[in-house]
Amino acid sequence: MARVKASNVDISRVYAHPPATRERVLVDRLWPRGVAKQNAPIDVWLKDVAPSTELRKWYGHQPDLFDEFAKRYRDELRHGDTAAALTRLRADAARHGVTLVTATRDVDRSGAAVLRDVLLGR
Repeated sequence: MARVKASNVDISRVYAHPPATRERVLVDRLWPRGVAKQNAPIDVWLKDVAPSTELRKWYGHQPDLFDEFAKRYRDELRHGDTAAALTRLRADAARHGVTLVTATRDVDRSGAAVLRDVLLGR
């Protein structure tokens, strides 16, 4: 398994448009509202690594459910297509760094934040 340095993983909102210093990977299952695909500041859409639709709907971005959401999402990341997508993302992050892009307003309590921690072995 490739080791990922903390400096190789950033998180950004898709609407922020930071400078493209590394590959920007959309890690949401749904395409962000109001963002045209042809103009999107996204290099790769890796929706298989996103939380399942069922988990996303259950969580509903309610802060008091975040710890349980993170636990359930970590479990999802161990199986099937999600695990394969995580392996790809981990290799990219170790090799050249990635910015995990999400439409979520609260990035600190998002799937992207959980994903960053998993990539960093936290």
